[in-house]
Amino acid sequence: MSGTIRTISKGAVPRKRRARTSIEVQYFDYNLLLAVVFLLCFGLVMLYSASAYSAQVDFGNDMSFFAKQALISVIGFIGMLIVSRFDYHLYGAFSLEIYMIAMGLMALVQTPLGQTVNGARRWIKLPQNMTLQPSEITKIAVILLISYEICKIGKKITTREGVIKIFLFGVVAAVGVFVLTDNLSTAVIVMAITCVLFFVAHPKTKIFFVIVGIAAVMIGIMVAGLAIYATNSDNFRIGRITTWLNPEGHADGKGFQVLQGLYAIGSGGFFGKGLGNSTQKLGVIPEAQNDMILTIICEELGVFGAILVLLLFGFLLYRLMFIAQNAPDLYGSLIVTGVFAHIALQVILNVMVVTNMIPTTGVTLPFISYGGTSVVFLMAEMGIALGVSRKIKFESEE
Repeated sequence: MSGTIRTISKGAVPRKRRARTSIEVQYFDYNLLLAVVFLLCFGLVMLYSASAYSAQVDFGNDMSFFAKQALISVIGFIGMLIVSRFDYHLYGAFSLEIYMIAMGLMALVQTPLGQTVNGARRWIKLPQNMTLQPSEITKIAVILLISYEICKIGKKITTREGVIKIFLFGVVAAVGVFVLTDNLSTAVIVMAITCVLFFVAHPKTKIFFVIVGIAAVMIGIMVAGLAIYATNSDNFRIGRITTWLNPEGHADGKGFQVLQGLYAIGSGGFFGKGLGNSTQKLGVIPEAQNDMILTIICEELGVFGAILVLLLFGFLLYRLMFIAQNAPDLYGSLIVTGVFAHIALQVILNVMVVTNMIPTTGVTLPFISYGGTSVVFLMAEMGIALGVSRKIKFESEE
């Protein structure tokens, strides 16, 4: 109609929709980094508290253990950040060489370069009165090599040849640790890491539960048999089993450390005596700053403090599991799974030892117990895990 003005309501005007675009965001797990920092700092505080008295008595300097551990922790932290910048696939390319180097270093323990500490010959002498424990390198070497071989074998992992090849590397490393460094606990951890990696990669899992059940029954029968046989045995490992079964009967000998550790845990109650107020660390518990440091934590901070420490370990393991689940490829996932298994096994074994649930093994508490080699290579493992996290990419809409 001429002269008529047509109006269109404002709401009827079609809006121009904004196009959605997705961009890839590179990830870095700062949560894992913070967990490591908290564990390191807490470990240094508790190390000083546990070792100040013995360091003053033995070296005339209450900061002796603390200063060494703090320096090594700083070096390890810097090394962790450097390692995290490398592409983790590089480790796979040289995993066999790293494995052979680890085996060679363990062999050096049996040469004049080896050093005996507290009756155990597990270290290599270094300049400036320092030592190196090669079995710690073997743990990383096994994680890197087994993960690489599983990826290389692929679907053949279900075949007899694949199973033999994977377990051969693990068995050789575990036997090497036991024979060359006389370290049964680390040998068990190395073999357990191999089993965990194989279990995670294998498509059929029912057989593993059958194997675990059979192994549990055999261990029970073996322990019962040893308990009968070990009464007059001089073997120190059998002695540890008899001490574990009856610590009160060996209170003046091999059971002394275990009992004093239990006294420390019990006397701390739920909230503890307060930081620095432990009495068991005053020359009662031998080498309290090493594998028995959790007993001092329980005495000073109580069961509540121990629970917080375990929760912090739980958070660290959760972040490792997150990285493993979101890794860009199977190799990255298996590496982080191996690191997860290593730390989880050490924490579980240490807690079980100090509570006398299993015989004494000498397994340290990661990041907290005194030990330079352990801290350095734990930090290297954390660096590798952070390196895998750098390759994770998430899509973000804009």
